Amino acid sequence: MTEARDLLERLARAHGVQPSYQGHDGRRHAVADHTLVAVLAALGCHVEADGTAGLQAALERRRLAPWRRVLPPTTVCHAGSGGSVAVHVPHGSAVTVEAALEDGSRRRLDQLEDFTEPQLVAGRQVGQATFRLPADLPLGWHRLVAHLAAGEDAEAALVVVPDRLGTADAFAERRGWGLAVQLYSTRSSRSWGLGDLHDLADLAVQTAAHGGDYVLSNPLHASAPQPPVVSSPYSPSTRRYLHPMYLRIEDVPEYAALGPRRRARVEDLAAQRRRDNADPDALDRDAAYGAKLQALRWMHQVTPTPERAAAYAAYREAEGRGLEDFALWCALRSAYPHDDPVWRDPGLVPGGPRAERLREELAEDVDFHRWLQWLCDTQLAAAQSAARGAGMRLGIMQDLAVGADRDNADSWMLQDLLVPSMSVGAPPDMYNQLGQDWSQSPWHPERLAETGYRAYRDMLRSILRHAGGIRVDHVLGLFRLWWVPVGGSPTEGAYVTYDHEAMVGILALEAHRAGAVVVGEDLGTFEPWVQDYLARRGLLGTSILWFEQRDGRPRPPREYRSRCLSSVNTHDLPPTAGYLAGLHLDLRERLGLLAGDAADERRRAAAERDAFLHALVEDGFLPTGPAPDLTDPAAVADVVVALHRYLARAPSLLHGVALVDAVGERRIQNQPGTGQDEYPNWEIPLADATGRPVLIDRLDDVPGFARLLDAVDAELRGEPSAAGAAGGTRAARDESVHGRP
Repeated sequence: MTEARDLLERLARAHGVQPSYQGHDGRRHAVADHTLVAVLAALGCHVEADGTAGLQAALERRRLAPWRRVLPPTTVCHAGSGGSVAVHVPHGSAVTVEAALEDGSRRRLDQLEDFTEPQLVAGRQVGQATFRLPADLPLGWHRLVAHLAAGEDAEAALVVVPDRLGTADAFAERRGWGLAVQLYSTRSSRSWGLGDLHDLADLAVQTAAHGGDYVLSNPLHASAPQPPVVSSPYSPSTRRYLHPMYLRIEDVPEYAALGPRRRARVEDLAAQRRRDNADPDALDRDAAYGAKLQALRWMHQVTPTPERAAAYAAYREAEGRGLEDFALWCALRSAYPHDDPVWRDPGLVPGGPRAERLREELAEDVDFHRWLQWLCDTQLAAAQSAARGAGMRLGIMQDLAVGADRDNADSWMLQDLLVPSMSVGAPPDMYNQLGQDWSQSPWHPERLAETGYRAYRDMLRSILRHAGGIRVDHVLGLFRLWWVPVGGSPTEGAYVTYDHEAMVGILALEAHRAGAVVVGEDLGTFEPWVQDYLARRGLLGTSILWFEQRDGRPRPPREYRSRCLSSVNTHDLPPTAGYLAGLHLDLRERLGLLAGDAADERRRAAAERDAFLHALVEDGFLPTGPAPDLTDPAAVADVVVALHRYLARAPSLLHGVALVDAVGERRIQNQPGTGQDEYPNWEIPLADATGRPVLIDRLDDVPGFARLLDAVDAELRGEPSAAGAAGGTRAARDESVHGRP
């Protein structure tokens, strides 16, 4: 290694950039010099890879950075443990520190005997004093205040977080299960061509009737304020607010107050869109969203009742500036496309002169988008109330995407906290061998800390307000994210680390206050200690049946982690019926996404499938004898039930059942690494094994739905005979396999 490379790696580590990583192949891969230089520049450190003098100077600046400020930008400590905080002042100067608690009280901190050699910073000696953080500080968002000898004060954020989140502990006594759905594809006869929040409530009630404890939906984050909208729910415009596309129009009280003519026009729009419910091939988000927006604009013109007006005013006050800025962005984006030169105006930033002038000029449209968020909030609250009222222990489990699309609401509202020159993605792995670029700007780790993590906190609070649980997509992003220079290949990225004590701790604090369970999707490339850390902090991980293998054989479910949510598949894989048929290989070969030989990949997949079938036979979930005929839908249904019952033997606190598995769907909802011109990702309506659309009005009438849910519920309760007549006992199901013509 050259001296310059050594210095570059040391500088990268000092800024939280990992100069190498361990790939899915088990080998260490060095990050290219040009990538490290680009990532460092995005973090505000501009150097040249071969400039040793510049690299040494940058290292020294980094070393002295904490000495240039009185207090750390944010201090996070665990309740019951306390800690300490280093304070930097002119050498020899007196300083006192107190904690200003969120309840208005103050606690003076004791100084510790801890001499540290002073440092020369910008021509003056700076000393360090260390103060104790008491172990009995209450949970919450507080402030550290340092009183300096010169009569000045310095302040910074202090966050006291739970040492361990205990919200999932109740499931240790009786494990739980729930249904995972893509809400937009889950339609009813009353839907406007797309599943909505009323459908979510109905689905929760039907699932609860079979013993389910939650419904996990795709992210409900807001997208564009008007068509066209991005299909992927994992590429939102903001993660803090909701997508009005999911509103049930007829549930808005102002609908009943429409005059006869406009009421008739809304009913006509509804009739047009409901015809789409019979289409098994593709969803039309733009048509459905456009029709709903037209109806909602008419309803927005209705004079609200005093009670409605007061509730809306209370919502606005509670949401504060965040809602105001998001509504303004919606109005601006409706008036100006993302590539309009107006967006380059330095005055068109939150609080800027042109932005404030347009806030007044577009006041009616701004209010419309504020009002839409209130409607979304009330309908989601109703769905959660229905779920809990039906007996679910959690109710709605929200899904949190990794980030928001570049050049959208978050990139405008939070532009000081995001890194526009970088895109979040993932390095190559077994299932995405060319890597991934998610086209999302990452958080700037230092700017997050400098602002006390307020934007992160506010986002979590919004998502958890009406949720019994939250699934954090790519939870490893709370530890590190794969940054890809915009325009570069996903294979040429680097991991940038985050303060996971802060990121995980704040998540635990907000979940504790909301009484919500946290499930982290911890699949993919990660460092081994991460899963242990998450479990220690009370967060659940994720186990996917197909990924739980050892030496080419299925890992016995009894060896799975207890503190996780286990399921057979995930939305990035085909439904189980499609996986058994190898549809994912057909698609990847057609799109050129297989890095190896297609025949070898098929042999490997066939061996994997056969190993799981053998395990099902060994454990008594399938009969002995000839292998199931996977071209026969009835045989496939038997295998799907057997796989879920087999998985239910895992000690996992939560289990997940995909709705697509319960109705026999085979098609892939999403193929990572592809665009809409290659595959209709996130546009596949829910259908059964024959390709007929499935509406959720009466799911118990759908062959296989009740059978699968009842089988999982019975297995988790240790009552295999309780699967009911639809599913039958294990012996009866074995007979049906043998007796199938």
